[in-house]
Amino acid sequence: MADRVLSVTAYTTFDLLDAVAEGHGWTDEAMAVLNVKTPRNDPDEVLLQLELDNTSLDNLPAHAETVSLSPDEARTLAGELERYAEKVEDAE
Repeated sequence: MADRVLSVTAYTTFDLLDAVAEGHGWTDEAMAVLNVKTPRNDPDEVLLQLELDNTSLDNLPAHAETVSLSPDEARTLAGELERYAEKVEDAE
């Protein structure tokens, strides 16, 4: 991904995932980086970050989204991901 906003390193959680950005009347598909991290010093939140490859986007400028989660919210998200992963595996 050229012109990245997020710092992508060997420690990035996922890079080059398939992603979709949707708006009113448009849809853009692109590769994406999805990362989970905490602040280095005195971590008090879990950060979930998503950046789509802006070279493949027609409707959005280069940007990244970050969601701040409390530890309990991060555990809830992890539980939901597990539940839906099992649902997909059961359907296969």
